[in-house]
Amino acid sequence: MSIYALQSPAGGFLDEDLNHFNKVFDDWCVQFDNFEDAATIASTLDKKRYSEVVEITPLSYPKYFFHNLQGIIHATREVEGNIVCIVEPFMGSNFRIAVCNLETKAVRLTATKYKNTMSVEGAFANFSIRDEKDF
Repeated sequence: MSIYALQSPAGGFLDEDLNHFNKVFDDWCVQFDNFEDAATIASTLDKKRYSEVVEITPLSYPKYFFHNLQGIIHATREVEGNIVCIVEPFMGSNFRIAVCNLETKAVRLTATKYKNTMSVEGAFANFSIRDEKDF
């Protein structure tokens, strides 16, 4: 489950009008189903609009694939076929762990709230779906 986009060296994604770069990858960015199509378009762009082809995956941009995922994403990894993220639901709130199902696109937050990065990182590093009874 990958798509491809054109990204500037500064980090923005090329908009579908092929003139502007968005800071966030969203539905308005030009997208390709394969690398070859993206590379073809990138090679035809004006040198001022230099861009690189990048692969967009649920692991690299979970918010794009899981629209119910809200908040600031601090880290992601794949666990047992799910994308697991450290989430700060809103700035200054306690951290949570979100489990995003790749098949159903469902997002679940664990009930446990973590007050600091050290505690959530420890839980995140050892997180297992099978052991989790905290939903």
